[in-house]
Amino acid sequence: MPTIGDVAAAAGVSRSTASYALSGKRAVSEEVRRRVEEAVHRLGYTPNAGARALATSQTMVIGLLARFLEDEFAPAMMQYILGVSDTARELGYDTLLVTEADGVRALRRITGSRMVDGVVLLNVAHDDVRLPALREAHQPGALVGLPGDCSGLDVFDLDFEEAGRVMVERMHRLGHRELILVSQPEHVAERGGAYMWRLRDAALEQARLRGVRLHAVSGESGQPAIGATLHRLLDDHPSATGLLLNNEAAAAALPSVLHARGLSVPEDLSVIGRYSDEFARTFSLPYSSIESAPDRLGNMAVRHLVRRIESPEGREKPHVVRFISPELVDRGSTAPPGPRGR
Repeated sequence: MPTIGDVAAAAGVSRSTASYALSGKRAVSEEVRRRVEEAVHRLGYTPNAGARALATSQTMVIGLLARFLEDEFAPAMMQYILGVSDTARELGYDTLLVTEADGVRALRRITGSRMVDGVVLLNVAHDDVRLPALREAHQPGALVGLPGDCSGLDVFDLDFEEAGRVMVERMHRLGHRELILVSQPEHVAERGGAYMWRLRDAALEQARLRGVRLHAVSGESGQPAIGATLHRLLDDHPSATGLLLNNEAAAAALPSVLHARGLSVPEDLSVIGRYSDEFARTFSLPYSSIESAPDRLGNMAVRHLVRRIESPEGREKPHVVRFISPELVDRGSTAPPGPRGR
């Protein structure tokens, strides 16, 4: 395999100059940088991660702790993972994806052995057992998801409370007075998935303030169970004219359910979901939705984390808690109440 010495010889510069041109640690002329980059491409040179870590105390790797849980819809989780890994790659970092069930042990292993320069956590619970270990680590950490205690960490999340209010308010303004809200499985709440009850509780309160009857239920995370639940809900609440979905599996199953029942959107039933635009395209969903922005959240978390990693001043700055305001993407699936409400 080619070495940095081979690159330097091919570019006609010293070994140190070639290293500076690649690392950006010192200024070099554009001509020298161009020659070094051409030599790198021609030789197929890849920096040795171990040597780089010894020289700079950086691995250029970000740890990503995520779990594929049975009660969550896996395609939705993948979008958060891609949001983190794509931004890390753009900034010159590799991503070490860790999916162990014992997140505390995994976190201590990768931080204690200095395998990573920083850590991003997904699947964040209200009382997340991984947070004390992350606070104790030498490396900085960032969370995609809101825990009960945010101290000592940077936190990024969708404003789920406002999302619940926006969904109900949109339906109320159109004249809907009875709605169904399908949330994530109850197990999500039981293990501390605060995003579920944050949206549900805010939606219920907004419905109470507006005089809207809201049936809030938990749904399953896969077929055929979620399809059967949607059928049952529509049977149990025949006067409901709007459907709110905080459950990606329910959104993906809804087209076939409505087709089987001969219902049209928005003529018979108005629908608003909570998922990303990419998710809507993947499953060909024609429903208006609150953009969950997994790519943007991952981007924000990684960029903030890298600033802490690379800047001594960044390590000392106060930690932040930042929410993305909900954006309602109108795909034409809401209208004044149709035949079900007459």
